[in-house]
Amino acid sequence: MIRIWIRSLAAQFLGFTLAALLIAQAMTFVISWNEHSKALDAAAKSEFFSRARTMTRLVNAAVPQFRQQVLTASETGDSRFWISDRDAADTPSWRLEAVRQFTRPLENYVDLVRVFEGGTAVAQIPSAKKVASSNHDEDWKTPFQDLWALPQPVKYTYFEGARGYGMVVKLDDGRYLNTAFYVKQDSWWTSTSLSSLVLTAAVLAVIGVLIGNRIAHPLKSLARAAEALGRGENLPPLEEKGPEEIRRTASAFNQMQARLHRFIDDRTKMLAAIGHDLRTPLTTLRLRTEFVQDKDIQQKMLMTIEELQSMTEAAIAFARGESTEEETRPIQLEALVGSICDDQEDLGHAVTLISAGKITYRCRPDGLRRAVRNIIENAVRYGDEATVLILQTVHSIDIVVEDRGPGIPDEMREKVFAPFFRLETSRNKQTGGIGLGLAIARAVARQHGGDITFVSRDIGMRTIISLPRHDEGESGPAITSKRWSFATAVKLSRRRRQASPASS
Repeated sequence: MIRIWIRSLAAQFLGFTLAALLIAQAMTFVISWNEHSKALDAAAKSEFFSRARTMTRLVNAAVPQFRQQVLTASETGDSRFWISDRDAADTPSWRLEAVRQFTRPLENYVDLVRVFEGGTAVAQIPSAKKVASSNHDEDWKTPFQDLWALPQPVKYTYFEGARGYGMVVKLDDGRYLNTAFYVKQDSWWTSTSLSSLVLTAAVLAVIGVLIGNRIAHPLKSLARAAEALGRGENLPPLEEKGPEEIRRTASAFNQMQARLHRFIDDRTKMLAAIGHDLRTPLTTLRLRTEFVQDKDIQQKMLMTIEELQSMTEAAIAFARGESTEEETRPIQLEALVGSICDDQEDLGHAVTLISAGKITYRCRPDGLRRAVRNIIENAVRYGDEATVLILQTVHSIDIVVEDRGPGIPDEMREKVFAPFFRLETSRNKQTGGIGLGLAIARAVARQHGGDITFVSRDIGMRTIISLPRHDEGESGPAITSKRWSFATAVKLSRRRRQASPASS
């Protein structure tokens, strides 16, 4: 769930929308419930005094033997009436007596909820514990005369916070009418509010998903196109549709892609033109060397001319290779690397391929073949032998070439990728080449979104061509860390081949 939240724009948009809804609903409930509670308290207090006055007049006017019947007939689910001979001195005792009166069943009460709605009304019974533990410091109070508006002496108090009201009125015959009124406040989180919230959340969720997908879909297309462009693929222009911001982003990407292709084409044409123009003076120099009488000087001049011509042709080939005109397509990576190793073995070089299983990879086959061949040729040229391994990690597919040569010093590992740079201090001067092999190899790797790194060994060096995974086709189990051991990888490959008879 956390991974989806982090990676999905629609999930984040939906989450923030629902969070805003919950916060807004909570604030609305708090504000409205506060006002609702105040209105209920005012209405309850008004009803309490009104019924108490009515009952006082009714009981005073009633014949003494019928008073109890009058009180019983007037009781409701939230009110109790009883007459006592003595005044209530302390409030705690009176409150507990009010709780006991509320537990007494009603004789003449009709459950209208059960009759008309098919349900059962819940009796309004205060909690004895809450009554005993609350309102300790409150004593009897005397209401304003305008509020009471009767000549009989009266006093009132609260119980269980402010949910219950109690009143004691001295009747004309010296006895005391006790009135208890209790309203149990309903919870603000009712089934109606819950249903409303769920319905609103569902509607917002649908709208949020639609809006999120509408925003995320063009961005996903843009991300895929940017990744493909980074690998050097020639892509059709993106569709410029949707909101203004999305259209402008797609238009900017299309313009960037066109400028990049135009820049590469212009550079390639310029280098090709330079190479073509250099052929004429080089040919002229070659002809003029024929008139040199000293054969030794003539031979040196011809060698220099040949080197200049080779460098010119190599520069043009390097530029054309970077232009990435080759189309990408899926290939069997093991077959491509295996064919290069077979070619080297046919030439008499000791090259061993350790396969990681069948891997389908989308790339520019000719360019990748050239890069891998350059690395393997360097390994067998300077290290006499090469061991090649194709290995999968979580994020990449690594083509590892291990040799037993002199290696490359740490401070020179970046310089060796510069065009026409030769590491004369650690490489044989008689090996030939003009210093473009590693430059071409890294250019190809980076065009595919990867790179080339070197790892030192006790004897020799390990060169790693890392290519990003695209999760296409069949692939074997990935190693979770790039800090793998070459020996461990060899054992893993051998176990995989032994467990798969079809691959042997």
